[in-house]
Amino acid sequence: QVQLVESGGGLVQPGGSLRLSCAASGNSFSTFDMAWYRQAPGKERDLVASIASSGPTNYATSVKGRFTIFRDNAKNTVYLQMNSLKPEDAAVYYCYAAHYTGFAKINYWGQGTQVTVSS
Repeated sequence: QVQLVESGGGLVQPGGSLRLSCAASGNSFSTFDMAWYRQAPGKERDLVASIASSGPTNYATSVKGRFTIFRDNAKNTVYLQMNSLKPEDAAVYYCYAAHYTGFAKINYWGQGTQVTVSS
């Protein structure tokens, strides 16, 4: 069982920055594909950014050029650097891990961290 623990959420003014962190337990982190999702009240949970175990990244159109996902395998941690934040970025942000073992894919989710963007 893998545990994901997010941190770094909070209140920020429009135009500000935040860095979210997600620490994973265990010793297989480097093999996981990782991602950040977000869910605003009354909306579906949407992919924000992903990073494969081999390094390629992918971003939602709405955050391209503002957000950066990166990982530190030595620290079992994935990060989401969020710049130029907008009120519409406010949501609960969830860390996600995909662990491929044999023919199975196991999904793990963190508990979420709240990001509020308001003046």
